[in-house]
Amino acid sequence: MVGEAAGGSRSSRRGRALGKAGLVSAALVAALVAAGAGVLTVVRPYLSPEDFEGMGSGTVTVRIPPGANAEEIGTALADAGVVASSRSFVNAAQERAVANRLRPGHYRLRKGMAAGAALDLLLAPASRLVRRVAVPEGLRAGEVLRRVAQLAALPLKELQSVDKSLLGLPSYAPGIEGFLFPATYDVEPGDKAVDVLAAMVERWGVAARQIHLAEGARRLGLTPLEALTVASLVQAEGGTDADYPKIARVIYNRLKSNTPLELDTTVLYAQNRRSLKVTESDTKVNSPYNTYHRRGLPPGPIANPGEKALLAALNPAAGDWHWFVTTDPAHRITKFTNKESEFVRYREELNKNLGTD
Repeated sequence: MVGEAAGGSRSSRRGRALGKAGLVSAALVAALVAAGAGVLTVVRPYLSPEDFEGMGSGTVTVRIPPGANAEEIGTALADAGVVASSRSFVNAAQERAVANRLRPGHYRLRKGMAAGAALDLLLAPASRLVRRVAVPEGLRAGEVLRRVAQLAALPLKELQSVDKSLLGLPSYAPGIEGFLFPATYDVEPGDKAVDVLAAMVERWGVAARQIHLAEGARRLGLTPLEALTVASLVQAEGGTDADYPKIARVIYNRLKSNTPLELDTTVLYAQNRRSLKVTESDTKVNSPYNTYHRRGLPPGPIANPGEKALLAALNPAAGDWHWFVTTDPAHRITKFTNKESEFVRYREELNKNLGTD
């Protein structure tokens, strides 16, 4: 028929339609395959990132900056050639849920490490390049500097010549004595003398705020420096922790009665020496720190007190004692009295124990 000739048969039209549908389906499949390949290309680094095998070789030092997250740490490791990719490290940290245990610092690692192996080293304390400096209570500033120089491998002259204005000292501080807080400090590679001393002063500031030093001093009618000075005297005189508040009370009782403190530790500080034996000539040294001749507190701290001594200075024990003597230094036995005759007897007991009677 004319109509069939013009439009073709139904079967031929159906064939052409099926052909077109086949072409569309093929194109759709190709597009989906292409899209899938693209998606796979994007997600492959996340699902299966590049990673080395084994423990690596050689050594390399990597610095992890404060506040760095797992991705930033992974980038630093990849840039140093430690791991093959940042993502391999991030995945390892996430799988083991240890990202919050990663700490800043310098670490000795190896190149070409599996991400998991690198993570193990970052979590191992021995891998961290740090010098640990423990500063005990009661050291004088000069002794602290010598200890830091020895343990942190910093030049003593550099420590001694640090610009004090860079340390963050309070406005009332006459120097660093008393403000180098006793604690344990981690000294990283590259740290300078000023960094270490500033950390000690900062730690002192934390302690001062925690115990409310300024407020406590004001309550006692003292300045913060005077309270710190009393704490240094308490620390220097020693005894047990339980003796500290009693020693503070003796100091305050003598100050109130305008009696010279007559503390051996102050004349020893004036002479820059340490000894359990103080002679009469020692008590005549010409120094503002000679509390045998000068009434009131010395002009500043004579040591770097710890928190217990600071608290004792702010919270003295109740008592009417005016004297105390550590009669047995070897066993840290200290006796307190408000009678001069007993004080004399305690001094004789001390001399006997020291073999100087």
